[in-house]
Amino acid sequence: MSSMLDPEVKPSPAREIVHRGKGCLAVLLAAAVLGFGGYFVWDRANTFVSTLGEVPDYPGPGNAKVTVDVPAGSSLDVIGGILVEKDVVKSNKAWAQAVRSEERAQTVQAGSYLMKTQMKAIDALRLLINPGSSRVRSKFTVPEGLRLSAQVDVLAKGTKIKKENFQAALKRPQNLGLPKYAKNRPEGFLFPDTYELTAESTATSTMQQMVSQYKAVARDVQLEASAKKLKRTPLEVLTVASIIEREVNDEKYRAKVARVLYNRLAKGQKLQLDSTVVYAEKLKTNTTTDKDRQSKSRYNTYRYKGLPPGPISAPARRPCKPRPSRRAASGSTSSP
Repeated sequence: MSSMLDPEVKPSPAREIVHRGKGCLAVLLAAAVLGFGGYFVWDRANTFVSTLGEVPDYPGPGNAKVTVDVPAGSSLDVIGGILVEKDVVKSNKAWAQAVRSEERAQTVQAGSYLMKTQMKAIDALRLLINPGSSRVRSKFTVPEGLRLSAQVDVLAKGTKIKKENFQAALKRPQNLGLPKYAKNRPEGFLFPDTYELTAESTATSTMQQMVSQYKAVARDVQLEASAKKLKRTPLEVLTVASIIEREVNDEKYRAKVARVLYNRLAKGQKLQLDSTVVYAEKLKTNTTTDKDRQSKSRYNTYRYKGLPPGPISAPARRPCKPRPSRRAASGSTSSP
């Protein structure tokens, strides 16, 4: 105790070492803090310098398909603006940089091109320079309600591809991408719409495009789920839609005709439809005779109960869901 009061008493060596150790630790901690702070500042500054002047560009290769129209007489700046607006290219700066780096940039021609959103600018430019199958040669429209043979006539005329090529492609239905429930029968699955024809389109690729559109629409309208609710297969629902397409000229009657058809099916009645006989006998009129209705074709709904084996036309995108009548909702179906 006396040693603590005596100023002449020196601290023990052990205490001095501890004291010095604390001092060194404080210095090291301070140095570490300063070092980390310096590194943080350096890292931020380095990142800023490295990104200074960086051009906003997509990494590619791209996402959704999009059609880009390049008007005649468009400058490269105008084309870049169109691409940015369509979200093909991320920025005008990225486009300008791509143009400066590509000697053939001036060879871009007017026309329609099948591209993708969010492409790397240089990739977008090179696609326009060498479009290949991405160049749209023309557009063609296939109207709704046509049977397959009539669709082929329209396709041959609209695409300038020989009719024989379409007929040959139809003999290999497994190459068209049909859904399983189509059972390799393309009738009704070439979706009526307006399509773009590229320079390298073939009969097969054209019909593949139409089948792909059918699948997209079927997913969108939830065809399979709707069929399940009706206790029908997707093919049966498509067949009903194809019949409605041929039977009804006025939109307001579609729901009523659909209700009649499903009610007859529920009762096990014959549908007795001229449209199916016209299809079976390949008639050029919409009416049938007694002789026509004696046809032994399985598509003759005057002879056979239930639905025909498949669609009789290609229905458009206007699904008609039958509304059950009040009597049907209570357990019985109304007769037509």
